[in-house]
Amino acid sequence: MIGAIAGDIIGSVYEFNNIKTKDFILFSDRCFFTDDSILTIALADSIMTGKPYVENLKTFYRWYPNGGYGGSFHRWAQSRRSEPYNSWGNGAAMRISPVGFTYNDLDTVLQKAREFTALTHSHPEGIKGGQATATAVFLARSGNSKAEIKEFVESRFQYDLSKHVDDIRPTYEFDESSRGTVPQAIRAFIDSVDFEDAIRTAVSLGGDTDTLACITGGIAQAFYGSVPETIQQNVYSILDNRLGVITQRFMERYCRQK
Repeated sequence: MIGAIAGDIIGSVYEFNNIKTKDFILFSDRCFFTDDSILTIALADSIMTGKPYVENLKTFYRWYPNGGYGGSFHRWAQSRRSEPYNSWGNGAAMRISPVGFTYNDLDTVLQKAREFTALTHSHPEGIKGGQATATAVFLARSGNSKAEIKEFVESRFQYDLSKHVDDIRPTYEFDESSRGTVPQAIRAFIDSVDFEDAIRTAVSLGGDTDTLACITGGIAQAFYGSVPETIQQNVYSILDNRLGVITQRFMERYCRQK
């Protein structure tokens, strides 16, 4: 899952300063982790400890209240209620990659992705985005080709993955919906040649760059089998100790590097 976190951190500085090129500095002193990383790591912690994810979502929110959360999540996390708020946004897909790395059959991946997504994003489009992302991670780490992943995601989730990123990029704009983020992030992975290129491709689309690159990064890590050591070192240097330790433990338990 460190691939997803790397994507979030690298994309963090371009969310409101979009670029339409893959030629940019990968890490700068302005890079930071956002709610994408915080809630991804919260899910990883729930998987490893068994603590209910709804509790961890609210606990991690209290620990990191300035993570850049959406308005609906802010209100939900600050409230005493635990019912979902029917979101169709991309906020569940961005945090779901640990599911694709943890479980070893597709039915369980789909079930767990729905379960963890629907805690907040109970709208069908929100659930679809979470399941599609987790499925892509699972298929990628299970040895499927990019063509096989593309075909399955298109058939199962009715996403159009036909456009090359070069055709998406010129007109793509900020879109916080699941439907307007997940297919584009998956396509960025499909059109990449290695992990770093996948992140650069996702960021180059513009839009909600940290979330795009977070989704792409989780899939790319699973497919390419590892994240370059220099990128991992930069990620750990930006995460605080709590988040770094949880990430490292999850990586050691569930993410074998090739």
